[in-house]
Amino acid sequence: MLHISDPQPGHQNELDTEHHALHTLGTLPTPRTARILRLWIYVIFGIMFIALFLPWQQNITGYGKVTALNPADRPQTIQSVIPGRIAKWFVQEGQFVKAGDTILVLSELKDDYFDPEYLKRLGEQKAAKEQSIAATERQIDAAARQLTALNNALTYSLQKARNKVRQGRLKVLVDSTDYRAYVIDYQIADTQLDRYQKLYDDKGLISLTDLEKRKLKVQESYAKMVSSQNKFFVSKNELLNALIELSSLNAEYADKISKTEGERAAKQSYLAEAQSEYSKLRNKITNVNIRTDNYAVLAPQDAFIVRAAKTGIGENVKEGDPLVTIQPDLPSLAAEVYVRAMDVPLIQKGRTVRIEFDGWPALQFSGWPSVAVGTFKGEVYSVDQTNMADGTFRVLVKPVHEDRDWPTQLRLGSGVYGWVMLDDVPVWYEIWRQLNGFPPSLKGEPEDDKTKAKKDAAKK
Repeated sequence: MLHISDPQPGHQNELDTEHHALHTLGTLPTPRTARILRLWIYVIFGIMFIALFLPWQQNITGYGKVTALNPADRPQTIQSVIPGRIAKWFVQEGQFVKAGDTILVLSELKDDYFDPEYLKRLGEQKAAKEQSIAATERQIDAAARQLTALNNALTYSLQKARNKVRQGRLKVLVDSTDYRAYVIDYQIADTQLDRYQKLYDDKGLISLTDLEKRKLKVQESYAKMVSSQNKFFVSKNELLNALIELSSLNAEYADKISKTEGERAAKQSYLAEAQSEYSKLRNKITNVNIRTDNYAVLAPQDAFIVRAAKTGIGENVKEGDPLVTIQPDLPSLAAEVYVRAMDVPLIQKGRTVRIEFDGWPALQFSGWPSVAVGTFKGEVYSVDQTNMADGTFRVLVKPVHEDRDWPTQLRLGSGVYGWVMLDDVPVWYEIWRQLNGFPPSLKGEPEDDKTKAKKDAAKK
């Protein structure tokens, strides 16, 4: 049993006072503004909570400038092909020129080209050299014909000499046979004379007349033998002379042929030198013609004159010096956006890009590009394989014509701000990623041309 004492009189009065105060507060009505504010707070927090689960399209941002997709459409400097002196300007800065229009004319600086008849002089030298070459070619042809004639003459002479040797051998054979026959005839006649002499001396069986006839026959046989011997010796000498002549023919014609070949080789050497000089003359004439054509500096394509690198009349320019900068007309516009190295692996060709140009008011909701105002649509055309000096990578973006066209008033070099659109994620994930400093995420590994080629090769 609890023993609670009665409150003191003074304390009871304080409790009654508090009770009456709370009762008064409870009877006061809640202001309408407070109820509305509470409702709005609930609604806002509810909307914010629901918005956390809405899809948010991740993106990669980057700054850059307007450029041309085709290198031929980018600003270019026209340089001097030859050294010279500016003689006359035909254009002004900001002027539009068509392809082939004369921008300026140069005059000559080198004294080698001061002669106004220089080309005519070169043409005369060329004609004289052509005549010299033609004459030398005729001399070479004549030497060739002479060599052919000498070779043919050598062949005929050798054949003739061989025939003569064969005839000499046959004649020696015949004369030697005759000589032997006359020797035998003489020996027989001499033997018969001995027998006749014995018959006449011993028995007188033959008359002196018969003996003298026999002696006469012996003398005739001896004379024929001597004559045939001389004839045989002459035939042998003729054969020897024919052999000597046959041997000397090769040496004689070899000397003539060698001399003619030497003359022809000398003419051929002179012809080669003359042809070389002729080729140099032709090359020089062509170079002078081209040099003359380069006195007038022409516009390579339809373009605007941006600025002149050389000014005035009479200013000297060297070979390769810049003369004027031009901007080609109607360039194929593109944007080069520079992104961080950590974002490059997430970008592949074909990704959608939203572009904001300097000078065009725009309101971009990066996560909801459909509600963006004043931006233009593009598509990733390429990503550089190497980084720039500051470590960023260049992304080339080309226009997408299914959306509204890019402004025609754009100038190359104008600033751009770009958003490379990636995959959708919930808003709460994007907030969490931003707070932690994580890079954007993708549903799959990005594929470039090399990766696709490797996969196709693996499938095959």
